[in-house]
Amino acid sequence: MKTACIRMGLWAVLLAPGVTMAQPAQNVNEKTKNKEVKMSTTQQNKEVIRNLYDQALNQRKFELLPQFVSEDYTGFRGEKGPQSFKEPVLGLIHSFPDIQWNVQELLAEDDRVMVRWKLTGTQTLSYQHIANTGNKIANDGLAIFVLKNGKVIKGDVHTDRLGFLQQLDVLPQDINVIQKRTPSSDQVRFIDKFLIPPGAKEEFMTRMAINRDFIRNLPGFVEDAAYEYYDEHGNAILITIALWENEAAVQRAKEVVQAEYKRIGFNPGEMMQRLHITMDRGLYREIAEPVAVH
Repeated sequence: MKTACIRMGLWAVLLAPGVTMAQPAQNVNEKTKNKEVKMSTTQQNKEVIRNLYDQALNQRKFELLPQFVSEDYTGFRGEKGPQSFKEPVLGLIHSFPDIQWNVQELLAEDDRVMVRWKLTGTQTLSYQHIANTGNKIANDGLAIFVLKNGKVIKGDVHTDRLGFLQQLDVLPQDINVIQKRTPSSDQVRFIDKFLIPPGAKEEFMTRMAINRDFIRNLPGFVEDAAYEYYDEHGNAILITIALWENEAAVQRAKEVVQAEYKRIGFNPGEMMQRLHITMDRGLYREIAEPVAVH
């Protein structure tokens, strides 16, 4: 009987370490499995982005976009779904038919994927009111995408806009040339700032192009430029800057423009009200020397 008790005691001692080791081993296995699942999801997210560029964009298989882009995705103009991802791309492809997004690097962590690319193409049609140049471009870009259930729900895109404009001859290769220009003390800038709702942009831009072509032939006109960005509601914020020799030239131009509006029966105030466009306007002089801020 004593011997049997000793044996039972020994078995208890031998089994005790096994019992205490079982729980840590199980935790290790669960952590390993979780890590493997995480790595698998991360790799899958990278493949989604790779296929988004290689198949949907480069091969123009836009019917595949719903496989890569969620209905919850919001474009930079506020639209939802794969179509909102597609729209800005179509504008580039229209003006640069041979355009390609050459993926240079893909990095992923958790639900985010960073992709870096080199954009190449040849301009054959005007792009965002930049006349056709026939120039070839090679432009760097980078985006950080957030994915959920294997589809893109958010994107933050950054491109070399300065290099893009330089390659299309909109800006000089050496932007210091602009800074070195010595302005005349009489020159003034007529600056308009417009807030344009999404549905009004096409009509407004058509009218603006006509106006810009008209004033460029008026006496005293020097040069002009237009800039735009979009707010969080999808409205276009457009700024136009026209440089004139002096204030007298601006006044004469206003009179000629108003006469032209009357001749063709165009009422700009009516158009602005109908399209719900707001405007801020002013006449500015360039500051030749920087103003010290204390």
